[in-house]
This record gives sequence, structure tokens and C-alpha cells, in this order.
Amino acid sequence: MNRQETTQVRMMTEVHEQTNQVAAAAETEPVFSVRDLSVYYGEFRAVRNATLDVREHEITAFIGPSGCGKTTLLRCFNRMNDFIESARVEGAVLYHGVDLYDPAVNATEVRRRIGMVFQKPNPFPKSIYDNVAYGPRLMGMKKKADLDAVVEKSLRGAALWDEVKDRLKQSGLGLSGGQQQRLCIARAVAVEPDVILMDEPCSALDPIATARIEDLMKEIKSDYTIVIVTHNMQQAARVSDRTAFFTTEINEESDRRTGVLVEFNPTAKIFSNPDDERTEQYVTGRFG
Repeated sequence: MNRQETTQVRMMTEVHEQTNQVAAAAETEPVFSVRDLSVYYGEFRAVRNATLDVREHEITAFIGPSGCGKTTLLRCFNRMNDFIESARVEGAVLYHGVDLYDPAVNATEVRRRIGMVFQKPNPFPKSIYDNVAYGPRLMGMKKKADLDAVVEKSLRGAALWDEVKDRLKQSGLGLSGGQQQRLCIARAVAVEPDVILMDEPCSALDPIATARIEDLMKEIKSDYTIVIVTHNMQQAARVSDRTAFFTTEINEESDRRTGVLVEFNPTAKIFSNPDDERTEQYVTGRFG
């Protein structure tokens, strides 16, 4: 960031500092407890020994340079890394105290409880209605009245109902980029998850659409726990309660770089008075 952007981030964190301090003082229950977590792709360790708690009804942001393991860690929370044959985890990811990687845990149920919104909007090539109804139908919901109610509730929750209520049978692909992303959020919340993971959800959107998504995140965090990966430090400062800063270090097992968690603190502290010099250098634009 340049000097002006850095000043803007600091101003935003000052505005939210009191709120964040109150949130930090009133600790909510941890939804995820990550303990000494390492993630491997084959022999390569992509994330090394991460430990943090993600707390209920908060927005937690992961920031850091490319390749530092932010998305890799995020995908551990709903076992999306299971789809990568070479991926394996060491350590623990506890969800409400349950080890997500216990062999007895059903990965499909994990993904129902822990929804995900991806970097690029990815609506199905179906109608707006059918995009939102897709998950409830998979779960066995058949009655049209029930589906209608879920679709309306979910679209309202994603701040999209008023914009699409008269064209529910039209393709979701015909919406603008920002509307498509909110449709994907509606699709995620339709199955009533506990957590919503967001992997750079605004990176493909214009500033107006980005602002709508950010406002939406703040509106729905009373109902959901949200974890967001973002390269936009201003966004992290605007929306999150806590921020985890990751960087890369030379892997002691090879000459490749591995992701490490440097610091995890209330967002105001990360951007105004971080504990680690590396965090300060990153948020002030001196490296990364």
C-alpha cells in the first residue's frame, strides 16, 4: 500500500477500535480451535504449526502475501482439501470440540454446516430460484411452499430479494457480478450452515459491489460465523473483528517456502499496534 492507503487503513481501525476492544473483552465461544496444524501436499509442507481460535459470530480475516497458506488453512475448515489426493493434515482442527478429521466424521455433513463462497462468483447454470433451492432439495425438501419460503428467506438474507423477486425463473448467470456473488451467498445460507467461509469473495468485483458484500457480511454475522481470506487489507480493517497475518519462511525440510502464522489478534491491534515487527512491516507496506 502507498502512504495514503496506509493512513486510510489506520483511520478505519481507529473508528472500529472501540467495537473490537469490546468484542475482545467479551470472548465468545470458539467455533474452530486450530492446534499445531500443518498441511502437506505430498512431501511439501504448505502450512506449518498454526494455532488459533475462530470465535462465534465474529468475522475473522486471514491476510498475508500470496502463497502463505491462507486459503489452504481456510479449506481445512470444511475439508475441501480432501479433494486433493496428495493433501494431508497433522495437528487438530476442532469444530465445537469435535475433531473434523476424525474418521467417524462425515465430510458431507461438515460441508453442510460449514458453507463456502469462492473467489469468483460461480452460480449454477440454472434459474435464480433453482440455485438457491438446490441444497434444500438435496437434503430432501420437496414441498413447493417450503422451498418457496427458503428461497425468499435466503435471498432476503443475502440482500438480493428486492432485486430479483420478479425474475426468479431467469438464469442466475444473467445477474451482474456482485449479484451473482450474493446469489452464491444465498445458496450457501439456504442449507442453514453454522459457518460461512469466504475465499477472496470480492476480488473479482467492482468497488460498489464490494461495498455491498462487505455490508452484507457485517449484517449477517449475528447469524453466522464468517472467516474471510483477503488480499485487501483495507477490507480486513473494515469488516473483521480479528485478523490473522500469515507469511512465508524457508521450510527447514527443503529450500521451498512454507506458510506460517505470524500473529493473530483483534483487528484494531493488528493494524495499529501489532505484536510482531513482521506484521507491522506488512500492514504498512514495507514488505509483501
